[in-house]
Amino acid sequence: MELNTDSSPTGNGVPFKVVDLTREKRKGVVAATLQDLIIRARNKMDLPRDIPVKIVLEQDGTEVDDDEYFSTMERNTTLMILINDQKWLPPGKLPRYQIIVDEPDSSGTHTKRDLGGLVERLQGDLTHISMLGGKDLELLSDMDPESLADIMPDKTFLEQLKEASGRFLTEKRQAQEAMELLKIYHASK
Repeated sequence: MELNTDSSPTGNGVPFKVVDLTREKRKGVVAATLQDLIIRARNKMDLPRDIPVKIVLEQDGTEVDDDEYFSTMERNTTLMILINDQKWLPPGKLPRYQIIVDEPDSSGTHTKRDLGGLVERLQGDLTHISMLGGKDLELLSDMDPESLADIMPDKTFLEQLKEASGRFLTEKRQAQEAMELLKIYHASK
């Protein structure tokens, strides 16, 4: 086993492969310590400094949380950088997209967090749209797919979701109106 004590040709550390949760973004990082790896991986993955990160082994999700364990890593070990509350998942068990959402605004209006959560839930199984309440359907039917391009690159999916949400919302409202008319009719007898 080749250990981290061997330095790279540049003398700056050991080479690692770093991937994100989706395994779509892959970067090479040379680092001497765990903290050095985190700093360099953040830079290469374009992650803000204020987002909490965790480093795990890509193959099995074992957390790398101290320099002692980090120093046992072989050259070119593939590590995964997880952000916020992301949890390691084996390949093939991931949603098509991992959505990073903004914090809610102080006005109390719906934000990308609300919308992002809905979109993420529906992405796995679009049939769940039939179980959404009026507020969620309204949020989805009023969304602007262009404004969500930063959190969901599949614009076609967003447009289809918006259209389907609008249809379900219309049907729900029509059903509610019909129920109200029936109540009025029965109350008048």
